[in-house]
Amino acid sequence: MLRNIGGPEILIILVVVLLLFGATRLPKLARSIGESAKELKAGLSGDDSEDGDETKAEASAETPGDDSPS
Repeated sequence: MLRNIGGPEILIILVVVLLLFGATRLPKLARSIGESAKELKAGLSGDDSEDGDETKAEASAETPGDDSPS
């Protein structure tokens, strides 16, 4: 179905997108798409720094050793 997409077809798609969103909104749109892709990639790989910080804090709070009565 989409096997024969070449230069002219991509150019037509870009012109339509430019007409729909306008030149002022395209950088914002591209930035938000990039940030979404970055978050998706981080979520799929499991490299969430926020989650890692929380698990480290939980692990340090749960360390055994001083729980025995003296």
